[in-house]
Amino acid sequence: MTTRDKLLSATADALRCDGFGGLSARTIAARANVNQALVFYHFGTMSEMVQAATRKSVDESVAYYRDRFAEVQSLSELLAVGRGLHDRERGTGNVALMAQVMAGAQQDLALATAAADAMKAWSEEIERTVARVLAGTAMADLIDTAGFAQAICAAFIGLELFEGVDPAGGAAALDALETLGSLLGIVEGLGPVASRTLRAKLQRSGR
Repeated sequence: MTTRDKLLSATADALRCDGFGGLSARTIAARANVNQALVFYHFGTMSEMVQAATRKSVDESVAYYRDRFAEVQSLSELLAVGRGLHDRERGTGNVALMAQVMAGAQQDLALATAAADAMKAWSEEIERTVARVLAGTAMADLIDTAGFAQAICAAFIGLELFEGVDPAGGAAALDALETLGSLLGIVEGLGPVASRTLRAKLQRSGR
């Protein structure tokens, strides 16, 4: 592992365990077991190092789930994968990492960029899955895949943060999403007549 990679891993671990309150060049260098001067040799600022560490963490998580997304055949399956993803990300500490980055993003442009990049990485992966799953179904012309993917991504990140302060409420919200997935599965299986009726009703409602 290169020195830069050691620093990125140490930064991510520090955020997961101690938050921004425990983040400093000294603590990162100690975790990485390298000279403190190397922190600013590889990264101009602490914010830039956090940005790079967040991007690396998200890229690794997205890559881990890419094969699972490729196996998804319905929206209900996608939401089921999302629940597994949620459980894994909380277990690895990545939820805590994202919570820290999003909190800091309100005051720091580099962290705001890191948060936006993380959302984009997940939403693009989900959008490809949604577009593939909906192709040729009754819902293909009814749903904006990009907007729907962003909504899913925002919902899960919001739930991850919500669960940190209200575990029971977060679990109930996840259960509600699974129910929604089942309903969407029913809509996906509508025949042509029912599909036309649904489309007409949505158009009349301004959708």
